Amino acid sequence: MARQSFRDNCFHKKHSSDLLMRIQFAEEKKSVTNLPQTKLEEFEDVKEEAVLTTLRSALDFYSTIQADDGHWPGDYGGPMSLLPGLVITLYVTGALNTILSKEHQYEICRYLYNHQNRYGGWGLHIEGPSTMFGTVLNYVSLRLLGEGAEGGEGAIEKAREWILEHGSFQKFVSK
Repeated sequence: MARQSFRDNCFHKKHSSDLLMRIQFAEEKKSVTNLPQTKLEEFEDVKEEAVLTTLRSALDFYSTIQADDGHWPGDYGGPMSLLPGLVITLYVTGALNTILSKEHQYEICRYLYNHQNRYGGWGLHIEGPSTMFGTVLNYVSLRLLGEGAEGGEGAIEKAREWILEHGSFQKFVSK
């Protein structure tokens, strides 16, 4: 349900806010309580109880999203050239199917599709306007991951059309 909600709203809210990870962690750590949020009026004095409740709430929240080994994982949402760089490198070195399971490849495709702009391109970052560089990198990555010409419910075709409508990558490079 969270995945579908993100997909349905991806043009309005580009960042996932790590929602799936937070849901998974919350399910794993059922012992964490969810304290009520403390609200103060504009000129209200801050009492010790409000501070303690807020601190407990913060500790509960951060302990819920902390991994078992102690770090706080999160989506490095932003640059749209890092993941394609990894995919292309793994493909060129022949390690794509060795390093990435089919499930991981599927999730990479889902991530790329979820950050595709409305008219088919990708930007330099998840909130950026489509660029030739971003679109070609992500289009090539999807194709290397095995997505066909009509993959992603028409998303591959939209990307190809965006590239051709904007003069193609070859014209872009020769400028």
